[in-house]
Amino acid sequence: MKILVTGGLGYIGSHTVVELQAAGFEVVIVDNLSNTHIEVLDKIEKISGIRPSFFEFDLADRTACSNFFKKENNIDGIIHFAAYKAVGESVEKPLMYYHNNIGSLINIMENMEQYAIQNIVFSSSCTVYGQPDKLPVDEKAPRKPALSPYGNTKQIAEDIIRDTVYSSAIKSIALRYFNPVGAHHTSLIGELPLGIPNNLLPFITQTAAGIRKQLNVFGDDYNTPDGTPIRDYIHVVDLAKAHVVAVKRMIDNKTKLNFETFNIGTGNGYSVLEVIKSFEKVSKIKLNYKIVGRREGDVEQVWADTSFANNELGWKAERSLDEMTLSAWNFQKQLDKN
Repeated sequence: MKILVTGGLGYIGSHTVVELQAAGFEVVIVDNLSNTHIEVLDKIEKISGIRPSFFEFDLADRTACSNFFKKENNIDGIIHFAAYKAVGESVEKPLMYYHNNIGSLINIMENMEQYAIQNIVFSSSCTVYGQPDKLPVDEKAPRKPALSPYGNTKQIAEDIIRDTVYSSAIKSIALRYFNPVGAHHTSLIGELPLGIPNNLLPFITQTAAGIRKQLNVFGDDYNTPDGTPIRDYIHVVDLAKAHVVAVKRMIDNKTKLNFETFNIGTGNGYSVLEVIKSFEKVSKIKLNYKIVGRREGDVEQVWADTSFANNELGWKAERSLDEMTLSAWNFQKQLDKN
């Protein structure tokens, strides 16, 4: 079975490619390298012993996308990661987010219809829930008005997929991630954004490594036990394995609806300060951090009810917060060594 992974050299994409290849799938990657390095391809090969096919272009470019599918039309399924994903940046550059995140999805789905590709796993997000009315949040919770253009692109993308599958032979599973962190146990791949990180853990590790002078904690006046926002952090390898399960579910015709949604998290909420304390414990390094004002677009607290994904997919997150922060630190040390 051949699986196209868009954004496959990115953080979550690269870990998913490794897990797909370990499960016996042939993988084709498309990535425009806007937020990753081509060297990740070598590292995937080093981990798995297999070098996946790679094509560099922008999926939001309709002509380039069409030309790709014309040549590579024997694809059994798609996992679509390729999207911009920084909440703060999306507030500053909304049109860039709508053009890239929505345009690329429409181009992909048009070609899926044309070439009878029936299965797509979509990289969605817990941001579709906004600030939920009750916690933990399950898949039946209403989607709230998005607090950022990034979150809105995920809601719009889910709507586009839902509408398309009802008018075609396409099946789709949207995996609503909570907060992916950590790195592969080899420390060869992990979260390495280009430029200043937008996510908490790479900022923590870069601060500990002396690359960043200080970690900013955005707000300590939230209605949480320590005043900092609470998130459901999930190890990226656990998340990657959920994609393999989702692909197999569609290929084996085990889906119960043409469009299914699953929460992919641990079911535990940790505050920003709890993540910092975990990192300081496993690394034995005291972090230089400072409390600053709130950041626009941030939700106060959200964590998953994972019972539906656990029972229906037969998948469960396995790694603890300390394992997540330690793997991220080991990855950072490996980068510094190189």
